[in-house]
Amino acid sequence: MRKTSIGIGLIGIGIIGGAVARVLRDRADRLSAQVGVPVELRRVKIADIDLTRPIIAEFPRELFTTDEVDFWATPGIDIVVEAIGGEFPAFNYLEKALRSGKHVVSSNKEVIAKHAAELLDLSRKNNVGLRFEAAVGGGIPLLQPFQYDLSANEIKGIFAIINGTTNYILTRMAREGIEFSEALKQAQSLGYAERNPANDIEGFDSVYKLSIMSMLAFQTEVKPDDIYREGITKLEARDFKYAEELGFVIKLLAIAKESEGEIELRVHPVFLPRDYFLAKVDGVFNAVLTTGDLVGDVIFSGQGAGPAPTSSAVVADVLASAQEAASGVGNRMRWRLDGGKRLRPMADITTRYYFRLNVADKPGVLAHIAGIFGDNNISISSVIQKEVDETTESAEVVIMTHPARESAVRRAVEALDRLDTIKAVNNFIRVGI
Repeated sequence: MRKTSIGIGLIGIGIIGGAVARVLRDRADRLSAQVGVPVELRRVKIADIDLTRPIIAEFPRELFTTDEVDFWATPGIDIVVEAIGGEFPAFNYLEKALRSGKHVVSSNKEVIAKHAAELLDLSRKNNVGLRFEAAVGGGIPLLQPFQYDLSANEIKGIFAIINGTTNYILTRMAREGIEFSEALKQAQSLGYAERNPANDIEGFDSVYKLSIMSMLAFQTEVKPDDIYREGITKLEARDFKYAEELGFVIKLLAIAKESEGEIELRVHPVFLPRDYFLAKVDGVFNAVLTTGDLVGDVIFSGQGAGPAPTSSAVVADVLASAQEAASGVGNRMRWRLDGGKRLRPMADITTRYYFRLNVADKPGVLAHIAGIFGDNNISISSVIQKEVDETTESAEVVIMTHPARESAVRRAVEALDRLDTIKAVNNFIRVGI
């Protein structure tokens, strides 16, 4: 039966929820015209602490409730929009909405990454839609292309700068020669980084997003714990200096590659050649390079965060859900998780490596290093002795390798740490994709 109006229930009135509420209010006529029936925001579930938010005064007070029972009892809600973030209670709200036969829209990368299979199963069983375009890349259209436009392709790779906070920090470190702590303070002062930035700088945010993209691209369930993760906190100004001298830039990259029925998944800093497309993506911008067997390379780029671009993606999902609800159409998603692909262990990946070592400034040290690398089947591409500290009788050595196996590199690092002539393995960073 065709509906005469579409009601929306919004959970959360924070930065994203507030932006969504304003768009639904200010563009109600436009959205209604596209659906063919009125699209109305009917109820907003908030927490007690949200009652003091200035945005509350912009709407009729009766629109808001702090009572969960009251929210779910509101008549005429066809679509539930979740905008509170975090795993719980967000998952419980999404689960309840789907079981109640309501379409769901979420911008919550964590809950989708951790519970996609369960939520997808519920959406099919209850014949309603599950949409989460805003969970990855903010306003950049990424997930719909994986589900529709690229669905004829076998996706061979995803290479993404998908966290604006870390990309801003790395850009500042590269351009200004400053250390991580100072660049982080800059990002926080501008509102790009949270007071507790761990989710961004330790790579969790990028892991959640890569998990979602990988599930769509490879049709296989990928949990965040399946993805190797390494943040940016160990990077120092010296690494950026040497990267530039060698013709590289440093980016936090999310990588997913499929070959021979195996999927390789990892998030970590990478040395990228300076003329490579992703190497030129700076500041808070995001970019995703996807490779399909038919279409070749496809690039998506734009601002990946912020209330305006994120609300753009959320309301687009609301519009699609409203059109389906108005027409009496249920679940139309093509996305399925069929499984069957093995996740390649991080120890088995092969790539090039950059090493920065602090060594004793004495004869024979390089021979010891070369011996350890040779014992682990690691071929050295170049060795450069950098600065010498006469006070500590030490020198800094930068080594670039040919492609090597991760497990071999880890064994070499352990062996180097045991050498008396190696004062510190200051860093090692993977090179290229």
